Amino acid sequence: MKSDKPPAASRSPWLKPALWLSIPGMGVLAVLGIAFSRQQPPSSSQALSPTPVVSPAQVLSPSPLVTPTPSPQATKKPAAKPSPKSVDPTALTAEQKALNAKAKAAFTSIGSSVDALVEMHVAIAEGQPSITVGAPGGARLLDRNNKPLHQLAPGVVYTAQPEGQSIRLGEWSLPEVVLLEVPPGSLFQLGDRTYRGRLLLVATDGKLWGVNYVNMRQYLYSVVASEVSPSWKMEALKAQAVAARSYALTYYFKPVSPLFHMGATEYYQVYSGTQREADKTSEAVDATAGEFVSYRGGIVESLYAASDDIVAEAFQGKGMSQLGALALAEKGYSYKQILGNYYPGTGVARIEEDRD
Repeated sequence: MKSDKPPAASRSPWLKPALWLSIPGMGVLAVLGIAFSRQQPPSSSQALSPTPVVSPAQVLSPSPLVTPTPSPQATKKPAAKPSPKSVDPTALTAEQKALNAKAKAAFTSIGSSVDALVEMHVAIAEGQPSITVGAPGGARLLDRNNKPLHQLAPGVVYTAQPEGQSIRLGEWSLPEVVLLEVPPGSLFQLGDRTYRGRLLLVATDGKLWGVNYVNMRQYLYSVVASEVSPSWKMEALKAQAVAARSYALTYYFKPVSPLFHMGATEYYQVYSGTQREADKTSEAVDATAGEFVSYRGGIVESLYAASDDIVAEAFQGKGMSQLGALALAEKGYSYKQILGNYYPGTGVARIEEDRD
């Protein structure tokens, strides 16, 4: 195992963990002293190139929350309204069914899972000379102050490339940091893949960086389906979901760069957007929502690889074998028993939402 991992950058204000999440101990622990993992033994070509240094002024800040002041009229007791009548789904027109499906997709994309409260910043394009972006349903381009710049036309693919201290996107000259924002439930496209969430584009040193802002739930939908087969036993899929969440959380609290938490390749764990999502793996993610591998209140960097041989070679035998987890599931082991087998002395803890 090489020790060429980029040092974890000091967490900047825009990468602070959400304060409404409660994780016991907030510590990040390497499994039995191992400080870094890869899906497979790395080659020298897998090493990350240096990450860009981005100042706080370059990165978008969240929109301020404004609480409206009710008018005197708003404080009056509203008149009683009749109860809505139930709607027969079979009586809907094709247009109404399409609107209903779109609204449902927007709702489920946000979800009530605690995982939806954790926003991962995942580098899906690193130091590229140019990239292609678009949005099937259209998108807004915002500057670092969340001011609208332009509107992307639905289904149109644009080429983005650095141009001095700005980004050239089609015919537009944009600031060096822009955010691509799609409507709720919609997707954006980068290259030949589609993604959920939002896309941060940053031009620095003549290169482009693309960072996907995506909640943990949607992130894991892709990761679990990219790492293992949806045809596997559910308990093996649940074990993978917990291990992947725990691994991601270590980078959430100790990001490798001021710009992003972690990458999207097997150098970390594979994230391929919506391309590999499947109902069964998504079910495993939701069934274990918020759960992670924990040791004495800290988060375990839960290493894993495809087989026992790779675990032995890459991690000195200290980590989860995905095929081994499947074999244990087929023998009737629960996902917690599988995790306990591969991460001895640990337990499964859960993120809780602090409503106080």
